[in-house]
Amino acid sequence: MSTGHGHGHHDYVDGAGRDHDHDHDDEPDVPLDENPIWRQDNVTLHSVGVDIGSSGTQLAFSRLHLRRLSEDLTSRYIVVRRESLYESPVHLTPFGADLEIDAARLGVLLDEAYAEARVTPEMIDTGAVILTGEALRRRNSEAIAEVVSERAGDLVCAMAGHHMEAMLAAYGSGAVRASSREHGRLLNIDIGGGTTKLALVEDGRVVETAAFHVGGRLIAVTDGVVTRIEPGGRRHALRAGHDLALSSPVTDDQLDDVATLMAGELLEVLNGQHTEATEGLWLTEPLSIPERLDGIVFSGGVAEYVYGTQTADFGDLGRRLGGELRRSAEGGLLPAPVLPAAERIRATVLGASQYTVQLSGITSHLDSAERTLPRRNLPVARPTYVLGDTVDSGAMADALREHLGRFTQGDGDLAVALSWSGDPEYHRLRAFGEGIVKGLSSRLAAGERLYLVVEGDIARTLGRILRDELGVENDLLILDGLLLRDFDYVDLGLVRQPSGTVPVTIKSLVFNDMDAAGCACSLELVGARNSAVGADLGFGVPVSGGHDRCS
Repeated sequence: MSTGHGHGHHDYVDGAGRDHDHDHDDEPDVPLDENPIWRQDNVTLHSVGVDIGSSGTQLAFSRLHLRRLSEDLTSRYIVVRRESLYESPVHLTPFGADLEIDAARLGVLLDEAYAEARVTPEMIDTGAVILTGEALRRRNSEAIAEVVSERAGDLVCAMAGHHMEAMLAAYGSGAVRASSREHGRLLNIDIGGGTTKLALVEDGRVVETAAFHVGGRLIAVTDGVVTRIEPGGRRHALRAGHDLALSSPVTDDQLDDVATLMAGELLEVLNGQHTEATEGLWLTEPLSIPERLDGIVFSGGVAEYVYGTQTADFGDLGRRLGGELRRSAEGGLLPAPVLPAAERIRATVLGASQYTVQLSGITSHLDSAERTLPRRNLPVARPTYVLGDTVDSGAMADALREHLGRFTQGDGDLAVALSWSGDPEYHRLRAFGEGIVKGLSSRLAAGERLYLVVEGDIARTLGRILRDELGVENDLLILDGLLLRDFDYVDLGLVRQPSGTVPVTIKSLVFNDMDAAGCACSLELVGARNSAVGADLGFGVPVSGGHDRCS
């Protein structure tokens, strides 16, 4: 079994990069980490997360110790310890004179962060990069991603769209976990430099997301002169009665006017008052705020001002906008009380990305393996639907179409993670297959390969139904016994003979949050039945350690 880059174990390295040996009187003379049996069951991985936004850029380094549950006769590994090694300051994302992100200066920031953490790219087993907000829209976003990959090591580059950013923020802020615990309906409001992302969360599930063109750094100022102004910032300024442009003088009162206007527009949206002005600010389909909300959670850089954890002015609209929203909350102008946030400006930073290997294939459908394998960095989408005694293929198809529409990786290959429960009776499997064919009809019509991953041991039978009865002619690979989730990436290896199994490497997003009550839950990376993000922000999947759910 292999993990990461083939070096499944590292000596203990502290945050300063120093090696340590631990000697204990009751241990044998041979160090434990040299014991081949111990090394087979224990793996240490080092990871990095890079978050590049329209306002801020930040990195976080982590070390994770994984242990195989050998007593369960399984190849499943769980994270038994997670250590935060280094979190960089939140740097202002560097822009050039042409208002493009300066990739060279960005590279310098990364180099400095690695130097401060005393880490080299070669020491990193895994990681993730995300471009958010205005950074994602920049014409040089591919060049940015290339610079990051060259400087930071072998990373997954997740170039998220508005919907994915909104979901990530809801998990990162703790809104999803709080909603799950209290079975409540919460609204997460993530206000960054260029956009505001909204995520409606019900009973621990993100049910609707949207983005609105309000942000804290749409206008930047130095010594009373505009040094950066986004098209959205100029529109807000004009509506506030001020004709601002690059290099034009600007007063504090004018900036106050723009921030007050933006706060008012956001309040109108939150209170369901759709006006002609606010309609033109949606970057996605509008989100309808329900009449009952149990609470609001703020995240993003502006949230630091809403919660009063930051008071400094960084020459933009952030302090003013956050202050207006804080006063609105204190005055009862929001549709629900403001709840604490687990993370604010760091809500969407990807704390780590885990690797492990699981063999799948005992009952898998592999008739196109020569064309579908191997695959690296295959993004995962996991739609949500309900399976009863009778499977509703139409409802399942609608869920697949709606959920896959949130993922903006384009028309490339995608692993669709499917939940399965109940008896594998023919009529249920047939309806399940019909739901897949209807829900993925556009991908089928385009001749794309289908990668399906299901929880139950039904892959071989499902494959026969799709092939022989429902006429699917596309290249088709179905693996079972695995549970994936949104934002995972998977590497699929070649079929191993004579077992006919497929090595599956799962890279899961892990956030930097622990259960406030001290819940010692662990991250179950891969298993024959499930895999969960534990010791994080609760993706709503059972975790090991005797807890139904740590979220």
